[in-house]
Amino acid sequence: MSVVTNTTTIGAIDAPSRRNTELLLLAFAVIIPVFAYLNVGLALDGEVPTGMLGYGLGVALLAGVGHLVVRKFARYADPLLLPLSTLLNGLGLVLIWRLDQSPRLDNIPAAATKQLMFSAIGVAFFAAVLILLKDHRILQRYTYISMAVAMFLLVLPMFFPARFGARIWITIPGFGTLQPGEFAKIIIAIFFSGYLMVKRDALALASRRFMGLYLPRGRDLGPILVVWAVSILILVFETDLGTSLLFFGMFVVMLYVATERTSWIVFGLLMSAAGAVSVATFQPHVQQRVTAWLDPFEGYGKIAASEQIAKSLMAFGSGGTLGTGLGQGNSDLIGFAANSDFILSTVGEELGLAGVMAVLLIYGLIVERGIRTALAARDPFGKLLAIGLSGAFAIQVFVVAGGVMGLIPLTGMTMPFLAAGGSSVLANWALIGILIRISDTARRPAPAPAPSPDAEMTQVVRP
Repeated sequence: MSVVTNTTTIGAIDAPSRRNTELLLLAFAVIIPVFAYLNVGLALDGEVPTGMLGYGLGVALLAGVGHLVVRKFARYADPLLLPLSTLLNGLGLVLIWRLDQSPRLDNIPAAATKQLMFSAIGVAFFAAVLILLKDHRILQRYTYISMAVAMFLLVLPMFFPARFGARIWITIPGFGTLQPGEFAKIIIAIFFSGYLMVKRDALALASRRFMGLYLPRGRDLGPILVVWAVSILILVFETDLGTSLLFFGMFVVMLYVATERTSWIVFGLLMSAAGAVSVATFQPHVQQRVTAWLDPFEGYGKIAASEQIAKSLMAFGSGGTLGTGLGQGNSDLIGFAANSDFILSTVGEELGLAGVMAVLLIYGLIVERGIRTALAARDPFGKLLAIGLSGAFAIQVFVVAGGVMGLIPLTGMTMPFLAAGGSSVLANWALIGILIRISDTARRPAPAPAPSPDAEMTQVVRP
């Protein structure tokens, strides 16, 4: 009998990075918009559009840069977030270019070229987040600083002239207009995550139960009252219904996730409804939005919001199930907001119900991957931040889609990635970058333990 002694080191099994899967999905995310671009050109002019090659190379370059950055700096990140965002961004460029070709919009500057430039800057923002933000937990150090920065961004538009009835833009000489609220939603999510991580135990306590709901203690109502008051002030002084809903809704969602108390959802909905109704009684711009929502055809030709919603509903109705075909609709009749607030109407008319459902499914997948990232995160701050960013993204999609479909009053926000708007593209690419960073940290395998000098395995070999 002989005894053979071997010393081995048992390490952690390396998890698959799924980067090749991401690359394959990115190929489809580039090919689909290129074919859509070709379809629009054939429908409008009966020939292959001259800019198709340049457009395809531009989108492929942006997708390639994003993929290389993720492969290098976030190897274990979710493989779907980048392709889904690229697909929406590419389709948005096609739809904006299609509307630029409309002779009815000759008095409106072409937006597709500018949108492509902003998309490139947005991918640069995305890369910067992944390169500079090595660990998302660093953001927790800036909890209260982020609150101050977010409040500054939300208040800043009050000092600039109103545009289209709302004060949500600031003017930068030589650059154009910027919408600070798009960036504030990310920064405020950082504050909410840091604050709720510390205060969630106190907020979860209830003093009594009433009709199946756990009522929060009076002193714990302070935070939600402050956030509610700030959202109402935004609605009053800036007449910005969209940012107000987004700001307050995101806080309520994160509060519910942190405390698991349904009562916070109920209180949030009641306070949101009470605030909106109160402001609508004396704010003319909000009153017009509500009137247009209740009966858009009554104010047709008199109120701009009514006319826009009426035309949007007609566009959805004429699209039917499969749509009229790319480039063959009349959603450009909506006017200057056709490529921003109402770009989903173009999808509804030219791609039909099937196209709208496909676009909403893509948005739903982004939100689902964000929630999956939150569930997989190993730290409470990362969980809350991922759910906050995903919730903000979902709420923005809901209020925009609901507004143009007549489900809720029009908010004036832009559809993420799809609509024209530089601020929205930049902010949402940064949002995706943070989600990918959290996902990489969550999925990254734990380092293998150091080998022990006494770790020996004795194997008996019989002759």
